[in-house]
Amino acid sequence: MEVCGTHTVSILKNGIKGLLSQSVSLISGPGCPVCVTATYQIDSFIALAKEKKVILTVFGDLARVPGTSSSLAKELARGYDIRYVYSPADAMEIAKKNPGKKVVFAGVGFETTAPLVAATILLAEKMNIDNYYVFSAHKLMPPALFALMGMGKVKTEGFLLPGHVSAIIGEQAYIPFFNKYKIACVISGFEPVDILCGVSALVKQIESGSTMLENRYRRVVSFSGNKRAQEVMYRVFEKTDTVWRGLGMIPDSGLHIKNEFAHRDAAKVFSLKIEKAEKSNGCICGEIITGIKVPLDCPLYKTVCTPINPFGPCMVAGEGTCAAYFRYYS
Repeated sequence: MEVCGTHTVSILKNGIKGLLSQSVSLISGPGCPVCVTATYQIDSFIALAKEKKVILTVFGDLARVPGTSSSLAKELARGYDIRYVYSPADAMEIAKKNPGKKVVFAGVGFETTAPLVAATILLAEKMNIDNYYVFSAHKLMPPALFALMGMGKVKTEGFLLPGHVSAIIGEQAYIPFFNKYKIACVISGFEPVDILCGVSALVKQIESGSTMLENRYRRVVSFSGNKRAQEVMYRVFEKTDTVWRGLGMIPDSGLHIKNEFAHRDAAKVFSLKIEKAEKSNGCICGEIITGIKVPLDCPLYKTVCTPINPFGPCMVAGEGTCAAYFRYYS
């Protein structure tokens, strides 16, 4: 199982599935940050966009993800001030230029994105930009691996670990997971040759019966990771329990803003009260991102659910499994 959306896209785009023996199956896991964002968090973003004098800034992938009854794209069409940004720094710049507005950044992503968001909060403090806020829906990858194995439904013999996340947290972050489950683990890059080398290493481990935690992306990933990025991230955020689509509540798998920066925390400043119940529309994205099913198992796939008319985030996000299947596989 690859647990990185960039791996999923690269595997399908480059025809890697077709190069492998039929005895080797690649399964897509919860590696797309937009896809694992729970519906109630999408509803929270929508509620924030409707607050008075608020400019909501989001990554483009979030716009068409369905909430319970709407989406950010629909609310934008209704006239609410929702702006697409390429980075949290863009959101802070919008706040700087609009002192009469409250600018909220919808923080979605893994350990790769969280340090950048934390850095903008620290910079906003330094520059006295008082109208910049963050709603944190950030998630941490290692706890999700424990949750996947704990489900007992995912029949995987090895994990292709994410290169981007690993560059931040380092090889060391996976040691507790490997020590508990003794399952084959390989950190891999994203070029086709990187992925093939990673898969080859996993197969060799499994066939030999000697599993290990192996780093095949040493040109980018060190043992201890990016210490500076970790320091910035945990200067602003602390771990919290959070809900993942498909995996439910996972202890210490999310990041929320520390009390020291509570005046930047949109969830507290705006006192949002959103129902956490998930509403089903027939989409099986939760089962797809946990490897229980593939897009071809979904009756909505390519019939009523398409990139133009997505029923769930797996078909919306650029790193979503359904979107990647639609574009490159079938």
